[in-house]
Amino acid sequence: MTDQVDSRTRSQIMAKVRSRDTRPEMEVRRALHRAGYRFRLHRSDLPGTPDLVFPRYRPALFIHGCFWHRHGCRRTTMPTTNSEFWSKKFRRTLERDRRALRELEKDGWATAIIWECQLETGIGHLIDTLNGTSEAKQLKTPVERTP
Repeated sequence: MTDQVDSRTRSQIMAKVRSRDTRPEMEVRRALHRAGYRFRLHRSDLPGTPDLVFPRYRPALFIHGCFWHRHGCRRTTMPTTNSEFWSKKFRRTLERDRRALRELEKDGWATAIIWECQLETGIGHLIDTLNGTSEAKQLKTPVERTP
């Protein structure tokens, strides 16, 4: 199957794909901030440049898009054109992700990945999960989640 748009249009579309401040990342950031969590963004001095970092207690969160980071859900499709290029690109992304998690954990950081598809059901379950962990109790006092 060939691409539905010409190469110039495809290039313009792909140029708009961001690595920071994506919709899923902004949803998570807003919800965590509303719930009382304070964090640092995109620490480039850490392996993999985590999306959110809580420096004092050392958890690092990555907010991954299912397509780009190959989650395995319905959003993890394989492009039909130029499949060799995409296979190599996805393989390198997965290797880079694994290496970053391994290095962070070796340096004493707790790591977690929040997948884009997990946000479809709402952000409330994420807040509930965080409030229930011992790390979260150190980060702040748990708060009531507002609908």
